[in-house]
Amino acid sequence: MERQQMIEKMRDILSDEFEVEKELILEDAPLMSTLELDSLDVVDMVVLIEKHFGLKMSKQDFSEIRTFGNLYDFVGSKL
Repeated sequence: MERQQMIEKMRDILSDEFEVEKELILEDAPLMSTLELDSLDVVDMVVLIEKHFGLKMSKQDFSEIRTFGNLYDFVGSKL
């Protein structure tokens, strides 16, 4: 899967699940505040990513992710 395809799929999944306009999901936008995530939402998001992209994420992996761009880079490196 090419990076742009992965980004579009991720934007679709996250905007649907967390009811956020896709236009707000920008590479340099802060992930937690844009999606208004609490700790349970983070778990839901990790499960969605694992399910849709067939990869595993640890707490340590997620601790490094601050922006959507960080998330895209992480997922892209695992695909």
